[in-house]
Amino acid sequence: MLRGFHSRTWKLLWPKALAMAWRGCCRLGLRWRHGWREAGGRRGIASCIDPSMGLTEEQKEFQKVAFDFAAKEMAPHMAEWDEKEIFPVETIRRAAQLGFGGIYVRPDVGGSGLSRLDTSIIFEALSTGCVSTTAYLSIHNMCAWMVDVFGKEEQRQRFCPSLCSMEKLASYCLTEPGSGSDAASLLTSAKRDGDNYILNGSKAFISGGGDTDLYVVMCRTGGPGPKGISCLVLEKGTPGLSFGKKERKVGWNSQPTRAVVFEDCAVPVANRLGEEGQGFNIAMKGLNGGRINIASCSLGAAHASILLARDHLKVRKQFGDLLANYQYLQFQLAEMATRLVAARLMVRNAARALQEEREDAVALCSMAKLFATDECFAVGCQSWES
Repeated sequence: MLRGFHSRTWKLLWPKALAMAWRGCCRLGLRWRHGWREAGGRRGIASCIDPSMGLTEEQKEFQKVAFDFAAKEMAPHMAEWDEKEIFPVETIRRAAQLGFGGIYVRPDVGGSGLSRLDTSIIFEALSTGCVSTTAYLSIHNMCAWMVDVFGKEEQRQRFCPSLCSMEKLASYCLTEPGSGSDAASLLTSAKRDGDNYILNGSKAFISGGGDTDLYVVMCRTGGPGPKGISCLVLEKGTPGLSFGKKERKVGWNSQPTRAVVFEDCAVPVANRLGEEGQGFNIAMKGLNGGRINIASCSLGAAHASILLARDHLKVRKQFGDLLANYQYLQFQLAEMATRLVAARLMVRNAARALQEEREDAVALCSMAKLFATDECFAVGCQSWES
């Protein structure tokens, strides 16, 4: 009986024991002491989370450009931008000089013509300097792409060059006070009146609202549901266009957030992207890329957090020894690295799927945004505890 009891117990417990042992081995494999490599040739934490692994030489080149820009132009000012709620327009325009204003817009209208994976790589690198500012850049890029893909040739030539140079900045207007994820229920209306639409309604939590020049607006031109939605490009200065007060936020303050209000705004029919009723489809296609972009921003934040935690552990002493030499904190850092690398793999897989227009692309983009933002938030919290 005793032998049988032990046998049954071992059958129940050995998978857990094996998993714990394997987890410990993985953690020990990521232990580090002095920078890139440990004594004995084991890889240090920085090389384990190296975002250039698996990239082409061309991708490594523009990734380095983005990292350098983040380190020199963004990171030194990030805290001030957030504290003083500064929208760093001049810095953003310098990023555009490097081709970051229309990353996946076609080159004939000033874009860089890069892939979704390339875009993810760039936004991850830029976010190591300032996540909030990079997130606005990603929204602007999404708007420029919408005009490039769904606009008529005249619209592409009229809007895209100034968007890609970021001479003009763009905001994406979908969310309303009564509809966020349920975008198909939006109420902002556009009634046809000759060569114009008369636009009425409001949008909420719009990034860049009040400080940007072009507003890509989803509005209702038809009946209820997604098929009644169209997409209009509205220019700042249009009579009847106004903005709410700047929202107070815990962070994310280098990009202003306001309500956008439309009161009998006359928008030329020539400013409609696509056909009437195509707006919901345009919005959703834009958001697929937007999910990848925001997930990529999370990767950059996590990457920077891990390196800052590493540097802190290498100089801070407690109980007569460097924190870097305490195994518990080494394990914490190993878990952070694992979260980041797993999230990055998921994001880049989704970016490839979107570029290839695979059937599973929409699901993968949603999964990547969910997983990457959650895991990278956890990394940020762990870095504070280190």
